[in-house]
Amino acid sequence: MFRKTFLPPVADLLAFEAAARHTSISRAAEELHLTQSAVSRQIRQLETQLGMALFHRVRQRVVLTDAGRVYAADVRAVLQQLSSATQKTMTWSDGAGLLNLAVLPTLGTRWLIPRLGDFAAHYPSVTVNMAARSEPFDFSLVPLDAAIHFGAPHWAGAVCEYLMHEQVVPMCSPGYRAQHGVTQVQDLSKVVLLQQTTRPTQWADWLGQVGADGVYALRGPRFEQFAMIAQAAVAGLGAALLPRFLVETEIASGALIELFPQALTSTDAYYLVYPESRAQAPLVRVFRDWILEQCARNLSRQDMQSSNQTPA
Repeated sequence: MFRKTFLPPVADLLAFEAAARHTSISRAAEELHLTQSAVSRQIRQLETQLGMALFHRVRQRVVLTDAGRVYAADVRAVLQQLSSATQKTMTWSDGAGLLNLAVLPTLGTRWLIPRLGDFAAHYPSVTVNMAARSEPFDFSLVPLDAAIHFGAPHWAGAVCEYLMHEQVVPMCSPGYRAQHGVTQVQDLSKVVLLQQTTRPTQWADWLGQVGADGVYALRGPRFEQFAMIAQAAVAGLGAALLPRFLVETEIASGALIELFPQALTSTDAYYLVYPESRAQAPLVRVFRDWILEQCARNLSRQDMQSSNQTPA
């Protein structure tokens, strides 16, 4: 339970945050459509309530004190949460709602967004906002309802719903394969192996699975996201291990081809993650059911693609 004694007026917090961000009373006043004297008065009121100075006044500028610097960061976060909560509430009407979702950048861009039209067709009154997140975070500190996570099913205070494993196969551009004459696994010793930063042992695992000897698995440039490594492969910079479902467009257009059909299945997997407190929230349940169906379809398509492949 919060104590009202420690809750300054929002107007004072807004004036302080703007002045801290601009290091200027005049620019804060301009942003807030107030006079400089009004902004100065609000900051003085806040300093009086706190019992300490938040700024040093240096000529025409204001410079945060040590305490002011810490307080400014906290105030900015609280104001952002308040803004997001207000926006979420304003979107509600009968049967309508807003779902704030954190996604892995490449998965969101290449797999989820192309399928959101189907979600919108089934749930036209629901708005899905998306933010890029690559690492676990504390749901209590950010205005997000759920996340799509790759890794182990461990997330403090949250439920992890299994979506799918990741299967990767070696790919490159047709021109790159012809240029280097890659026809058997051992030929990979002659090419550049594009490395995924977040999957550092992937090439070694794949080569070990197919029994390849004499291929140094760790050489080659490193890329942080699948979107980067896919584009590098299209550009003829080397061979990459890529999930089929993230490069469907490149495969269909012929920009990428599979070098060999053997797939490496990850020990980690994709999960839909949401706070335990949101487990029964209607929007979370609706999105969970829909994305589980999408992943089941994706798995069926992968199985069909694998069965249609013949060993190189």
